[in-house]
Amino acid sequence: MIRAGNRRPCFTLLAAMLGASGPAPAHHSYAMFDANHLVTADATVKEFQWTNPHSWLQVLIVDDEGVAQEWSLELGPLVVLHRWGWKPHTVNPGDKVKVTMNPLRDGTHGGRLMRIVLPDGEILGGQGDPQTHPITGAAVSN
Repeated sequence: MIRAGNRRPCFTLLAAMLGASGPAPAHHSYAMFDANHLVTADATVKEFQWTNPHSWLQVLIVDDEGVAQEWSLELGPLVVLHRWGWKPHTVNPGDKVKVTMNPLRDGTHGGRLMRIVLPDGEILGGQGDPQTHPITGAAVSN
């Protein structure tokens, strides 16, 4: 039991401990993505969402039967994308691009964008180094 005279040092110590601790990092797991597989596809940009904590790229990818399917691709945070050369209008609706992604494990149309080849041939990363293979680390080309 803490006596009345001893409360102030305890509260001071508690306040100092809480003040010294930083915010807990909040982040989701990437377990939903199959990091051991890469899918590369030609795609048409439907929408680019320049948002935090992660940006999103909505693309249309034509399946084996010739039907355009919408895919949702998660990108990294804005500060990282900006460092890699992304801007809010790097891609626009209708742009023809080539995307490389780790697909969703459950087979739905989505994934984690690892790299993109823009219409002018420029290569940018989405959540990894755009010039190296995200699994093997080997240099890649278009």
